[in-house]
Amino acid sequence: MSLFIDQIRERALKADKRIILPRSSDKRVVQAANFMQKNNLCDISLVLEDDTDTQNIDSRIEVLNIDSDPDLSVYIDHLVKRRSHKNLSTEEASVIMSDPLYYAAAKVWSGKAHGAVAGSVSTTADVLRAAIYVIGLDKDTEVVSSVFIMSFDDGKIFTYGDCAVVPYPDSIELSNIAKSSARTHQKLVQSEPRIAMLSFSSKGSAKHERVELVTKALEDVRRTAPDLIIDGELQFDAAYLESVGKRKAPGSPVAGKANVYVFPNLDAGNIGYKITQRLGGATATGPIIQGLDKPMMDLSRGCSWEDIVNTACVCALMS
Repeated sequence: MSLFIDQIRERALKADKRIILPRSSDKRVVQAANFMQKNNLCDISLVLEDDTDTQNIDSRIEVLNIDSDPDLSVYIDHLVKRRSHKNLSTEEASVIMSDPLYYAAAKVWSGKAHGAVAGSVSTTADVLRAAIYVIGLDKDTEVVSSVFIMSFDDGKIFTYGDCAVVPYPDSIELSNIAKSSARTHQKLVQSEPRIAMLSFSSKGSAKHERVELVTKALEDVRRTAPDLIIDGELQFDAAYLESVGKRKAPGSPVAGKANVYVFPNLDAGNIGYKITQRLGGATATGPIIQGLDKPMMDLSRGCSWEDIVNTACVCALMS
């Protein structure tokens, strides 16, 4: 386990947050819940499912039955209002809210839980749909995106975004990804973000519409978040290596010093984080979902119970 994860768990313990896990029929989820409750990392709520084995659940864990929840009608009414533009009926909302994903999201929306962690048996699309429908977007962004925190044994930590959600962002979406990634880095890594808008070009070394997209995104960040330290367009080596940065982007406040890397599309981001993980030996923590009004995290369906623990601790700190 990396030093970064150790620190995340320690901070989660002190944060004293409640995390809801909607898939109690998954043995990995129950194992993670028991571990977190036993070690006081988070207070845990589990959503009861038909095939949940309640005998193996720590007695201190809150087990929630959707049908008997006295606040269920409030959640249904909330969903009807949220989806009024789709003319969603109360009957339709009742059916949707019987889904543990939507119910967990409603608990987070209402403040009865500080965050939710799902995805061990659900697709990313299903998790994000529930979160967007019920919780909604952060007022400071227009897009839900993700980052991976890449941590190394020597203590170096970098934030990569977006690597899991938005395939081909336009310039405004890319701007929002940059701003959200900076906020996530500040919150989780607790260091000042220095953001590199990555490209195959550095400071006009190549002309292409994909380069223009990145420079337009940079302009939008500078206009809407002038306090952020950001520069682009930069090739990765110019953003990462000070010697290269001085040659390719002299005078840049970011070149050679970047700790937040914003990839121009999901192809680059997903490939980039996996190369860093597999060849570079980094620990990849994520995907960390950002851009929601309150946190709801996604898991890989191939996750381990330890992955669920780590994601829940990150979720606690994002709340």
